[in-house]
Amino acid sequence: MAVSNLQHEDEPRLIAPRFWPSWLLMGLGWLLSQLPYRTQMRLGAGLGRLAALIVPGRRRVADINLRLCYPDLSDTERHELLDAHFRSVGQGALETGICWWGSQAKVDGLAHVEGLHHLEDAATRGRGIILLSAHTTSLELGVRMAQPYLADLGFRTTAMYKPPRDPVVERVMRQRREAHIGGAGIAANDVVALLAALRRGDAVWYAGDQKAGQRLSAVVDFFGQPARTHVAVSRMAGMTRATVVPFFTLRRADGAGYRLIIKPPLTDFPGPDEAADARRINAIIESVVNEDPAQYFWLHQRFKRDDYDPYKPPKATR
Repeated sequence: MAVSNLQHEDEPRLIAPRFWPSWLLMGLGWLLSQLPYRTQMRLGAGLGRLAALIVPGRRRVADINLRLCYPDLSDTERHELLDAHFRSVGQGALETGICWWGSQAKVDGLAHVEGLHHLEDAATRGRGIILLSAHTTSLELGVRMAQPYLADLGFRTTAMYKPPRDPVVERVMRQRREAHIGGAGIAANDVVALLAALRRGDAVWYAGDQKAGQRLSAVVDFFGQPARTHVAVSRMAGMTRATVVPFFTLRRADGAGYRLIIKPPLTDFPGPDEAADARRINAIIESVVNEDPAQYFWLHQRFKRDDYDPYKPPKATR
């Protein structure tokens, strides 16, 4: 991992001593990425179990989300699912290392594509593609796995991302992503770059399943609960005529890699009602999450709204 030429005109001097712990963390990530895959997954599961103890607040959020979304589970079933979720989150951390530093042969060997013909169908339309996804714990690796298939169909691939606060992590993440997916990453607030990529025919990975602000959202059902949901996909597709192709990544139950799930391109989309579009997208996400709920990212306060906060701690009683 090269550390030369770190100075950039709009970034801090990342070789300063205060950044050394971050570089050590990146170095550890690289070392772990060189281990055999099954060893990585065992270590990741252990890391997830440790995280459940270290961040009890996040465990509480996930438990509340599971109570809301799967009310028929018994307490024992929900706790088992919660434990499995944290193991999956820990594995996701190791999978990020595979995505950033794993060899192409290793990554290709772990990918098992379902529904490639749907992507081929979308390619014949001569438009950009929105790879509509969701925050599963393997999402980072899934984008890299899909890139060779997209390249074979003539697409340059890019993804929207929220820059992390740590500038070292941001630098490494951006460089490694751009090295593997073929296109420059698009910051989450750079709408102009996003629309330009779709208009020139790129494939843009986009996950809009986390809580949205009022300006770009509608309150619609998600797992039977009202949730403020992004309508950005409808607007992007309407402005660029891009084809929307649902694309998800799930870890295989047999431990032999990952399912790249490609569903049929959305027809009659966007429709006349953005809220109906958002509910339609939520239903697609729900169907995939239900295949293995432990692999969905339940740590986010998905159902918090201005008039409703299920995550607020109860008031202490005397």
